[in-house]
Amino acid sequence: MDQTTMPLYRVLDRFKNKKPVSFHVPGHKNGLLMQPLPGEGLSFLQYDLTELDGLDDLHHPEGAIKEAQELLSAYYGSTKSYFLVNGSTVGNLAAILAVCRPGDRVLVDRNCHKSVLHGLQLAKARPVFLFPEIDGELGLAGGFKETEIEQAFHAYPDIKACILTYPTYYGMVYDLQPIIEMAHRHHCLVVIDEAHGPHFHIGAPFPASAMDLGADAVVHSAHKMLPALTMGSFLHIKNAQFPIDRLEYYLSVLQTSSPSYLIMMSLDYARWYAANFNAEDIRYTMSQRKFLISRLKEIKGLEVLERGDQDPLKLLVSCPGVSGFDLQSAFEHAGVYPEMADLNFAVLVLPLLKEGMAFPYSEASDRINRALKQDFPKRKVRKAPVYFSGGVAGLSLSYEEMEERPVEWVSFGAAADRIAAKTVTPYPPGVPLLMPGERITASHIERIKSLRAYGAKFQADAHFKHEQLAVYL
Repeated sequence: MDQTTMPLYRVLDRFKNKKPVSFHVPGHKNGLLMQPLPGEGLSFLQYDLTELDGLDDLHHPEGAIKEAQELLSAYYGSTKSYFLVNGSTVGNLAAILAVCRPGDRVLVDRNCHKSVLHGLQLAKARPVFLFPEIDGELGLAGGFKETEIEQAFHAYPDIKACILTYPTYYGMVYDLQPIIEMAHRHHCLVVIDEAHGPHFHIGAPFPASAMDLGADAVVHSAHKMLPALTMGSFLHIKNAQFPIDRLEYYLSVLQTSSPSYLIMMSLDYARWYAANFNAEDIRYTMSQRKFLISRLKEIKGLEVLERGDQDPLKLLVSCPGVSGFDLQSAFEHAGVYPEMADLNFAVLVLPLLKEGMAFPYSEASDRINRALKQDFPKRKVRKAPVYFSGGVAGLSLSYEEMEERPVEWVSFGAAADRIAAKTVTPYPPGVPLLMPGERITASHIERIKSLRAYGAKFQADAHFKHEQLAVYL
């Protein structure tokens, strides 16, 4: 297929050029009603359309959307690929609901996004959590011991699916292919949340994509690493034996019946961008990255982490002994905004630049240099407890049992050894520190206190602000 074309953009642009008069949704009438706003960017609203004649329908694609999704499938080498307008969350939910029926046992990466846990809960599956190894130096989750995975399959021979996160939010990767092959030997479907790796298929120096390593289904957040609008994502099915009818049913149920044409057009563009990213573009992106790193390394007190098992578009920076949250605040005060921070690092997500594209790396490094020369809060950070490291474990209660159990709120101090009833999620990255049905340990409590003390943002119930956790009676 001709990867230089953008069929959805083509038909939307042709429609716009007809200068249509709108008597249809959306209510801004091709941007006409938004003219009192500043003019910059408002012309983009002329592409914010609905299922008009000739513009196709995401839920029953026969024209430009069908062609755009076929181009996406051809590029990634899938059996079938889908545009997602409700983010990777909807891809994870639909894939899990497609492969899991109530009571099915599923092997799940504990270092997963909360949407995976929500999918398991909706499916009423029986998760067996696989805990990743923790890098002792960095305190970050990594890969898995193959022996532990093999032991899990022998302990639970009825495991039906395997759901893993690759790469991590920090861009760390691990040897995924042997795990996929092991799962297939045990007749399991493998779903990979590759939200942060839609650019991996471009090739070296980026890590190998799960699509190329044999996964059965892969979810990509195009809006995270490719130039797509927020919420724009991809779902790819590699294995023709995947229950596609069930998948498409759940996509129709979970995705909005009024999908954004702006998001879909940006997904068409993101596919085009990746498919036409050539060797010169790769060299240019990496040379610009090298330039930024060289500038950052000249800044006194700032350290840049470079690892071979990491996506080169993720950069971890730190000031030893200083909280990553304080470092992030100093950056933001200077007008430089990292993706996230934790107790030790600020995480920068670098752009995928085509040759000759300008990006303000010099200005950014100058601002960071000035920021770190100024006096800013530097709370000394103690090494935080690791609340999991290796091994396999299930939940203390099934999802059905949780529905019947009453809940009470207790102080942090009284929560240890109780069973959590609500999710506690540092956000970003959106990996739950506690999830319903999980037994709370002293390490959980200590880590929660450490993160709160240094200003981490949480998605949790209001009681959490008063140092209370929900537990089952």
